[in-house]
Amino acid sequence: MKSGKILVVDDNKKILDAIRLLFKYNFANVVTCNNPERIPELLHQESFHVILLDMNFRAGVSSGNEGLFWLREIVILQPTASIVMITAYGDMELAIKAVKMGAYDFILKPWKNEKLLATVEAALRFSQSRYELSNLKGKTRFLVSEINRKGQGITGSSESIQKILSMASKVAATDANILITGENGTGKELLAREIHNMSNRSNEAMVKVDVGTIPETLFESELFGHEKGAFTDAKEMKKGRFEMAHKGTLFLDEIGNITITMQIKLLNALQSRQIIRIGATKPVQTDIRLICATNEDLEQLVIDGNFREDLLYRINTIVIEMPPLREREGDVEELAQYFLSMYSQKYCRRGLSISYAGINKLKKYPWPGNVRELQHVIERAVLLSNKSILKSEDFLLKPKSKDRIKPKTLEEMERSMIEASLEENQGNLTKAASQLGVTRQTLYNKIKRYQ
Repeated sequence: MKSGKILVVDDNKKILDAIRLLFKYNFANVVTCNNPERIPELLHQESFHVILLDMNFRAGVSSGNEGLFWLREIVILQPTASIVMITAYGDMELAIKAVKMGAYDFILKPWKNEKLLATVEAALRFSQSRYELSNLKGKTRFLVSEINRKGQGITGSSESIQKILSMASKVAATDANILITGENGTGKELLAREIHNMSNRSNEAMVKVDVGTIPETLFESELFGHEKGAFTDAKEMKKGRFEMAHKGTLFLDEIGNITITMQIKLLNALQSRQIIRIGATKPVQTDIRLICATNEDLEQLVIDGNFREDLLYRINTIVIEMPPLREREGDVEELAQYFLSMYSQKYCRRGLSISYAGINKLKKYPWPGNVRELQHVIERAVLLSNKSILKSEDFLLKPKSKDRIKPKTLEEMERSMIEASLEENQGNLTKAASQLGVTRQTLYNKIKRYQ
């Protein structure tokens, strides 16, 4: 017994009875109708997977015009339904015309039961596939809108941030590759999303990849995908991030943290504008807008032999440097008020404000963690304070290096050493890693761990 709803429209009640009897043990839901004028009413009441439609409904008429008229109506009312035309006259030109107008197939009277059942079963499968595809496209559009929906934008009125936004609006309309540089926490991803949302690709997805956290063994699978059975755990085909970003934007974060081997594979994909899934032989064309971000000095990495010069030239057509918060004069208060409003709503603490002394404390702090650190400080104050006015003591800021509390555990000591090294090297991961005696990848993972 096949699932799915079938509608049969024919003015001959004997035909309807014969079809109903034939379909009784093969299809779960069959509706019959001897009056085509009821078609709009029936289609508004429920959705059908297959509709069998007679070509002629008046005695002595064999033009098929009535059937073609109702075919057009059904295609408009239920575009996912498979329509099978029924005719007793074997007019091939008429049948071909019906197919061109949207019919799935046709069947001739008198029919063979096996032929009719096979045709309807095929039409049912086709309709269900088309219905699933329609749902999938709808879900995809929803997911893209959710991914790209406007959340936190870049907040600030300082001259430095306004220059950044002005440049972003100019380059957004192009497909030029963009490299965003700046310290951790300055809002590089926010700027990338701002550029995407202003671009001609805004109706498609912006796919983010933190390439610095991908192990070299998984790099190709993550970015280019793999075929089913390509390796032990490849139980199904998987699209890579390049394919996911097709027609949209691919955002590669922490581009300075990938190995030379990974750089070569990335460069080849960017140059050829195509990728090959692991286990496949046929290349897949990709159309992406590339935005990269890093807190590293890539030119110094090129000099040191840790970054390919040709890849740098490929990704830095336009370079935008996000300024640290300490250089964004006047933005600290504006950002603090923005985050206060956001977290007041999130944690149902409406009516909160910041005292004059509290604002002054925030303004004087150097913000080594930039906007991200300010965001966490405001969120913590909203959560922990039970007052309606947040005072200076409600904002817990890191002590300066010389005033740091002596660490008590190995983890605290490790975190303290990493913080000190990053400050001493002004956020340069390569130099800090060398000073600490670890690889850049290890240092990056520890930074992630300690937030």
